[in-house]
Amino acid sequence: MNTKNTNPDWADRLRPETIAIRAGIHRTQEQEHSEAIFPTSSFVFDSAEEAADRFAGRVPGNIYARFTNPTVRTFEERLAALEGAEACVATASGMAACLTAFMGILKAGDHVVASRSIFGTTVQLLGNILSRFGVETSFVPLADVPAWRAALRPNTRMLFLETPSNPLTEIGDMQALADLAHVHDAWLVVDNCFCTPALQQPLKFGADLVIHSATKYLDGQGRTLGGAVCGSTELLNSGPRNFVRTAGPSLSPFNAWVQLKGLETLGLRMERHCANAQKIAEWLEARPEVARVYYPGLDSHPQQALAARQQRLPGAILSFDLHGGQKAAWAFVDALRLLSLTANLGDAKTTITHPASTTHSRVSPEARAAAGVGDGLLRISVGLEHADDLREDMERGFAALVAR
Repeated sequence: MNTKNTNPDWADRLRPETIAIRAGIHRTQEQEHSEAIFPTSSFVFDSAEEAADRFAGRVPGNIYARFTNPTVRTFEERLAALEGAEACVATASGMAACLTAFMGILKAGDHVVASRSIFGTTVQLLGNILSRFGVETSFVPLADVPAWRAALRPNTRMLFLETPSNPLTEIGDMQALADLAHVHDAWLVVDNCFCTPALQQPLKFGADLVIHSATKYLDGQGRTLGGAVCGSTELLNSGPRNFVRTAGPSLSPFNAWVQLKGLETLGLRMERHCANAQKIAEWLEARPEVARVYYPGLDSHPQQALAARQQRLPGAILSFDLHGGQKAAWAFVDALRLLSLTANLGDAKTTITHPASTTHSRVSPEARAAAGVGDGLLRISVGLEHADDLREDMERGFAALVAR
């Protein structure tokens, strides 16, 4: 097997744009240039002794595609290299990655402190599902470090956040929260879905695990589901890797291959996403129909300086509050012809959603209000189209508000 493309003697000196294309390549005897797809459920052993040694972990090698597949391994190695992590465990979806991290390192009786400004389904996972297994979660304001400190208990084992947050693009101070977690003998786990390693590397700020929904920007075109957990080899081997092996939330080889191709253009795409988002955010902020725009690249964002310290660029997600509540928000989206009304994000196509009635609909009205998710709030994942075309389409939305 030819492994010259992943020789650590030179790979460690590569820049992110090159890592995204070259890391993790293990060519077969066919000497393929594009990474191979291994659509097989199992692997053949040369002898009974070899089979026993692999199952016992005495020698490395493929066993069963639920937890060892060459295509998936290439994706894991490349994403780990981009994040600056020792290792990565891939999963079937972003939520499977969250579950893998939680179930892999937590146990009954443990306590989690989580940002209240996280994806609605993650709130459900922490608050309604893990609680049935004896893991309790306290939710606190993302940007309020003293609130995190006050929520700590003797049995707190994890601090969990998304930064920027969904959907209001609040910024969490990762270094401050990492210091807080480690003094308390807890782990800091960061969902890096919005930024990707092209814009932000949480491990550099003290995070212990980084979670990804590869469904989003890592794929980049809304084609596949996938997820990943990145961190140290020791921590991943202490539980998350065995959880995937045993419970089976596995990434398929085909999806891993598609996401590998997505990683090759990740840096270029994120630059265009962010440039478009900046233009749209500045334009929206000047509209009289808009009460407020939430975007870390704006001077009006209260944590713009923190975002600039942690992120290379402000990101591609923005939200804005319309005067008029739900009626105005629904009239706006119903008038659009170009922007896609869908709850997904991170696509080459610009998407828009009304969080209060979709992604956060299962969250209680009180919790939505506390998180700032009002009835007039709209979230846009700005795509790769021409920014002027996006603005012209949104003009239809604003015209519909006048016609109401």
